[in-house]
Amino acid sequence: MTETWVSTLAQGKADLERASTAQKVADMLRERVLDGELEPGLRLSEEAIGGALGVSRNTLREAFRLLTRDRILVHEHSRGVFVRRPTSADVKDLYAARRAIECGALRLWNDVTEAQREAVRAPVRQAVARAEKNDFSKTGSANIQFHRGIVGLAGSARLSDESDRLFAELMLAFRVAREMDAFHQTYLPWNRKIVELLNNGTVEQAVLQLDEYFDAAERDLASRLTAD
Repeated sequence: MTETWVSTLAQGKADLERASTAQKVADMLRERVLDGELEPGLRLSEEAIGGALGVSRNTLREAFRLLTRDRILVHEHSRGVFVRRPTSADVKDLYAARRAIECGALRLWNDVTEAQREAVRAPVRQAVARAEKNDFSKTGSANIQFHRGIVGLAGSARLSDESDRLFAELMLAFRVAREMDAFHQTYLPWNRKIVELLNNGTVEQAVLQLDEYFDAAERDLASRLTAD
């Protein structure tokens, strides 16, 4: 009996290899979203992307399916695959998920390694240094790294993977709002205050500050999308 089901696994080998490659392609495209290179509403060309990456149409379509599941892409019948444009309702849902993940992770500050703490501090320190030179060009990406660091306090690869999906979707919402760096520039002092509270050992105050930050950011971003 065991030999029967084991032998049938070989029949799915090609699908497994394709799925593995498709996940890598999906991860690459998600990083392009996080970097701000893929704009909401952009139509994705199978021919161009497949040719650039040297992958088959089936592999690329599987990658598109994965990103559609993650709400990064949307398939429109007879038109093709497009980078999704999040709505104000999406923003509210995203921040609900972020509160659950990041506020919980931040409470672990006293129980983690110094390297994990530094992953939270460093992006804020770098963003502040740029701001002092009136350079706000990387404020958005630094903010994402700050929040990635917070999630990393949980020490869970699953939560980090899920948060990257949330961050990519959120980045699209910032792009729809058209003022991503200006938006994050507003909230840089909040990030700095959170780090100060953590360094002072007032972890619960830092959690409350993060929660207030999420409330303000959600209202701000949702209102921009509604106005759009």
